Amino acid sequence: MSFVIDASIVAALAFAEASSPRIAAAIVELATSEALAPSLFFFEVRNALVVNEKRGRITPQGSTDFLRRLTKLPIRIAPLPEEEVLMALARERKLTVYDAAYLELAKREALPLATLDRDLEEAAIAEGVALFGA
Repeated sequence: MSFVIDASIVAALAFAEASSPRIAAAIVELATSEALAPSLFFFEVRNALVVNEKRGRITPQGSTDFLRRLTKLPIRIAPLPEEEVLMALARERKLTVYDAAYLELAKREALPLATLDRDLEEAAIAEGVALFGA
């Protein structure tokens, strides 16, 4: 296991926004090792696809094709966190529970966090979690 990946990285891949060094680093790393994600990752990625279908950025067939490619990436879904820890982290860092789930996982597993979300990046730094590709 080399890092925790958040849906913002994967969504950027779906929409060919690979200009960020973090995205490029995640792609390279996934070629040789496994990433970890919380269970909500499954839903967040699919929601991003549907929202962007409505915006005309991707077709339903494009979403299907991307999801097929995504299943081939070595991304493992982690067990659920302890509720009290998750809620405290969301409150303390003023994050959504969704974002706190990625941060909690990175802390729990002592792994760097790959994200494009600025609030989540700031919270990770405050919690002493390394940012992947930074």
